[in-house]
Amino acid sequence: MKQVVQNYKSGELALLDVPEPGCKPDGVLVRTAYSLISTGTELMKVSEAGMSMVGKARSRPDQVAKVMQSVATNGVPATYRKVMGRLDSYTPLGYSLCGVVEQVGAGIDDVKVGDLVACAGNEHALHAELNWVPKNLYTPVPDGLAPRHAAFGTVGSIAMQGVRQGEPQLGEVALVIGLGLIGQLVVQLLAASGVRVVGADPDPVRCELAERLGAAACGDPASAAVEAAVAELTGGHGVDQVYLAAGGGSNQPVELAARLCRDRGRVVDIGKCRLDLPWNAYYEKELDVRFSRSYGPGRYDPAYELEGRDYPIGYVRWTERRNLACFLDLLARGRVDVEPLVSHIADFDDAVETYGRLKDGELKAVAVLFRYPEQKEEAGETPAPAVSVPAVRRGGAASTPARPVKAPVRMAFVGAGNYATSMLLPHLAGREGVELSTVVTTTALSAANAQRKFGFARATTDLDAVLGDGSVDAVVVATRHSSHAELTRRALSAGKAVFVEKPLALAEEELAGVLAAVEESGNDRLQVGFNRRFAPLLREAGKRFGARTGPASLRYLINAGRLQHGSWYLRQGTEGTRFVGEGGHFIDTASWLLGADPVSVYAVATSGNEDLQVVLRYPDGSTASISYVTTGSPGFPKETLDLVADGKVLRLDDFVRASVYTDGRGGPKRWVSSRLPKARDKGQSAELAAFVKAVRTGGPMPVSLESLVATTTATLAVQAGLAGGAPVTLTGAR
Repeated sequence: MKQVVQNYKSGELALLDVPEPGCKPDGVLVRTAYSLISTGTELMKVSEAGMSMVGKARSRPDQVAKVMQSVATNGVPATYRKVMGRLDSYTPLGYSLCGVVEQVGAGIDDVKVGDLVACAGNEHALHAELNWVPKNLYTPVPDGLAPRHAAFGTVGSIAMQGVRQGEPQLGEVALVIGLGLIGQLVVQLLAASGVRVVGADPDPVRCELAERLGAAACGDPASAAVEAAVAELTGGHGVDQVYLAAGGGSNQPVELAARLCRDRGRVVDIGKCRLDLPWNAYYEKELDVRFSRSYGPGRYDPAYELEGRDYPIGYVRWTERRNLACFLDLLARGRVDVEPLVSHIADFDDAVETYGRLKDGELKAVAVLFRYPEQKEEAGETPAPAVSVPAVRRGGAASTPARPVKAPVRMAFVGAGNYATSMLLPHLAGREGVELSTVVTTTALSAANAQRKFGFARATTDLDAVLGDGSVDAVVVATRHSSHAELTRRALSAGKAVFVEKPLALAEEELAGVLAAVEESGNDRLQVGFNRRFAPLLREAGKRFGARTGPASLRYLINAGRLQHGSWYLRQGTEGTRFVGEGGHFIDTASWLLGADPVSVYAVATSGNEDLQVVLRYPDGSTASISYVTTGSPGFPKETLDLVADGKVLRLDDFVRASVYTDGRGGPKRWVSSRLPKARDKGQSAELAAFVKAVRTGGPMPVSLESLVATTTATLAVQAGLAGGAPVTLTGAR
């Protein structure tokens, strides 16, 4: 395997071929997906290696003292040989990574092969393809957290331990001196703790970044801006805590800390800077100077780090491993955002060149990641980098109505909530050729209300009785998302035609269950409530746009808005994410306009996954970009769509206005919908009419089952794309 190493004597950096480590008891063997370069600690080590012997001695007086002690004990020749032997050896680099468990050692029962873990330790989380990591130096990565973000776990733990040493309280004001990688994380952790933060750094770019990530104000420590901000936020009293996250030989940070800290404030040293404390300043304010020891309790304790002996939580609440898990949890919940800190992602094969660019100043970065591309599939860069679109298999002839064409369709509704009663049932009640047979709900009163309002022949809470009723031709599933797949499966197995509101499924396993029911029963009479392709205004615009010969670009903006507190849509644990619930609408619309199913999905999200950007690629080179946002103004239209191809543009404005621009022989032409509709028609009525017609006649369903499956698969792949930060290929897509 390959590993980044350095010769401290010559300063040489190399990507060396070394033997793979074995998997020992009480630890796991981890194949790296991403490892993080600490642009502070590691670059300092790289720079020291390039110094002369005198320079090395000056930079490490602690090591010089050890050498002198060895001379006194062992003599000059023996000490010289010992020192030169150590210097002229390769040493490893790196201490923060994310990867996949490849082998589990004896005594380990909290992870299994294939699990994604974050790892820590300058002897165990190295820039290497494989690492053996003891139990207390790894922790599982929460579901949905991207591996490249989980690779920040160790530096996040360092920042977290520093913040814990400062003991911040709600409403306090803190000063962070040094806005490099650790400083930026300290800023975010303090802001998440309810502390107002002032940052100090001579780099204006880093100051601007810290303000974007939560700092109240930032500035050059040599200017008056920082002092003015502290005075304004504290009423002139000074900050409650100062966090020293700077490096270098200047004594300015500790002097600034004394000047801007309040009486009896706390000064926490996290970085490695000069600490020539001005005695009078610290004495007069009785400042409390504290040191933060790396990742937390357990650091440098062999019994904890190597032997796996944990400290009882009642005595030591936050250990190295608990800090690591806590930081990953904050990342997963969007309370801390490391994506803006990623200045560069380099392939692992380019490690030596990357270090050189960082050392020379050519690459200016807050955080740099090594990516191990050959391990993407194993390391979970995408949990499912190639998602298979399930093949549709029918076990026999598809079921068709065994009755006269003119007979009414006897229809049962499962669920009678707000959407069913406002957007579906009004289009079916009283419709010729439809008989509302039975309504099924979980509560008797809601069933009785629907029966009274829409004229159902029967109301019940017994689903089995409805599925076993041979007189029912079709079942509409309009329940909450978590039950869609199971109810659809059962209704198909009972031989019913099924109309299920989106989504068809919340997971690949659920979709597989639906398709298994199709194969076993031979019943493929299924429609999903993707209604927008049936909207009259969009269909008319599509006709005006006409056929195309070249690839198209489609942009779809959904200004979804925020949900009200308590909405069941927020119950992601049971009902799936909001996009899984609604995204199929927009993917289906794009695929219908482009005349094909997508072959790949790429998705990114803002902090907290509030706003999503989804890019779909199609077989002919066309692309569709779907922006699903919740942070926009409620006064802006909810849905806007643009389709561009062959010198033509189609524009749809929230289903109330459409226009098409073409460039014909006679020059540019424009068609605009002649009048605004009385209300937004998103196609529900036309969709239900098409479904009823298909059930009555036995003709093909309005949308092929293959298309429904492809859209559902692409929607589910968005979550895989978010987790992995890479495009997801949809294998088997048509």
